[in-house]
Amino acid sequence: MESEHRVSTLELFFDLVFVFTITQLTVLLADDLSLRGAGQVLLIFTVLFWMYGGYAHLTNQVPPDRTVRRVLLMLAMGAFMVCALAVPTAFGAGGVAFGLGYLLTVLVHGALFTQAHGRGVLWFALPNVLCALAVTAAGFFDGLPAWGLWMLALLLQFVTPMVVQRVTASGAAAQPEVPEQTVGDQLGGMNAAHLVERHGLLLIIVFGESVIAIGIGVGSLPLSPGIAGGAFLALTIASAMWWMYFVREEGRAEEVFAQTPPERRFKLAMTAYYYAFLPMLLGIAVFAAGVKKTIGHLGEHLHTGPAVALAGGVVLYLAGDLVFRAALGIGPARYRAAALVLALATVPVGTGWSGAGQLVALACVLVGALAAEGRRSPAEPAEGTGAAAGTVTGSG
Repeated sequence: MESEHRVSTLELFFDLVFVFTITQLTVLLADDLSLRGAGQVLLIFTVLFWMYGGYAHLTNQVPPDRTVRRVLLMLAMGAFMVCALAVPTAFGAGGVAFGLGYLLTVLVHGALFTQAHGRGVLWFALPNVLCALAVTAAGFFDGLPAWGLWMLALLLQFVTPMVVQRVTASGAAAQPEVPEQTVGDQLGGMNAAHLVERHGLLLIIVFGESVIAIGIGVGSLPLSPGIAGGAFLALTIASAMWWMYFVREEGRAEEVFAQTPPERRFKLAMTAYYYAFLPMLLGIAVFAAGVKKTIGHLGEHLHTGPAVALAGGVVLYLAGDLVFRAALGIGPARYRAAALVLALATVPVGTGWSGAGQLVALACVLVGALAAEGRRSPAEPAEGTGAAAGTVTGSG
């Protein structure tokens, strides 16, 4: 049985700083609901979330329980803050500042990880540095060269896990008699409860962004019954998305990770908490941008951008959730797959009828999916995060 390893308050503080980058991305998208704006948000968030995942793995294996570690982690928080402040102009005047902040984040990460992996950290620290240099260099250019350098950074991030796993496999084959752990073995030696709790706490903080978007969208408008109803509908949609993960999946995820051999945990963590969480987190941010642009125009026909943001945010979240469930063997999936298709179909409701109508449609889709799923595989409500509560729900 694994020893208890809880998420520290400093890690939660770190997450709050990181989520400010998501807040900034929501503002960026709300100000430019176009393919260009969406592309910038996607690139920035993917690059940033890669290093968030790196720090989640870091504190899982190198807990901030010493003064030097705490100070370095706070330094990384400051670097993330610089990135967040530069997000609105990351493809313009703030590009170099963003890149330098990101470079400092990478260097602190590599320095701290040497305590767990020694020289083995070079297999992922060097690609991370190259990624940060590419992003920094992008700040000196405009147009296609800048986009190309951002894409290079993205490519480096997606190649790095494959390199680490290949090195691990070749090292084990070349020296099968050597008992020393490889880099992949060490990366897989993560604490399951801490991993699940950390990402669950991140998700709930990001959900707070959708709530803040409601307030920002209302602004100084008088609190009429229509505005109050729209806020209630937006909160209903966010609550349904919360329910899908925290009531039915988080406890099961901890159980699956605890039962997974250490040598397979790194790959499973990459699939569940990076590739699947990317669209889930991004979906919440996109939905929040849609709410911000819609809440003050509930009785009007929506422009295509806000309508697509509302539906697209829910679709992204459901797509990531389906990947998450598939990776961990959680079912059934058909109700959420159907909800994904129906959510996308609400775009004409917003553009052809009203913002309020689209919010009603989205709420009905998600609540209906949960109701159908509940009849098929009932689950007990969760109180807090699975790791924090110390309980594991059944697979249903």
